[in-house]
Amino acid sequence: MSSSNSVPLCVGLTGGIGCGKTTVLQLFRQRGVPCFVADEVAARYYDDPAFCRQVNETLGGGVLLADGSIDKRKVATIVFQDKERLALLNALVHPRVMTHFQQWRSQQHCPYVIFESAILYEYGLDRAADFVVCVYLEAEERFRRLMLRDAASRQELQRRMDNQLSAEEKMMRADFVILNYEGNPRPRQVALCEEAILEKIKH
Repeated sequence: MSSSNSVPLCVGLTGGIGCGKTTVLQLFRQRGVPCFVADEVAARYYDDPAFCRQVNETLGGGVLLADGSIDKRKVATIVFQDKERLALLNALVHPRVMTHFQQWRSQQHCPYVIFESAILYEYGLDRAADFVVCVYLEAEERFRRLMLRDAASRQELQRRMDNQLSAEEKMMRADFVILNYEGNPRPRQVALCEEAILEKIKH
């Protein structure tokens, strides 16, 4: 792909937990679209001891292991039960992620790139997006998949879902929707989505 724009347009990719964003992301990658995954980038920050100390201070202490690394399980337990501390952690992480995204984006040479985040709307990350694609799957099927994948209880999964906008609200706010059901031709949906994005870029 090539583009006359100096910086590619940003297409946000989002959806509720367990909706199958990774599957759709891979389909965009197969079409040659550069993809930036916010969670993967943020996970690398925890290799930095200075960042780990910041997280520990932000959450009120008690989340460092003996070697100075973060006890991620303990952090997850804290933030999924305390929305205020989750907001504090995200305020530490997301500005850093967006800085890295903009640096990465400026190095790409294509009409558009994908910025994938499950919490695109929740923390205003959609402001960086020219268009948003939402991957949708109804709640019961998401519960079924997540309980198999994560060996988590329905109650635990519900707490995690409660920290996000509903899948239906995300779908209503998005420019494009991909319905991620078995038997639904996902590659065709992604191809049609890309066709529409490129058409919008032309205009």
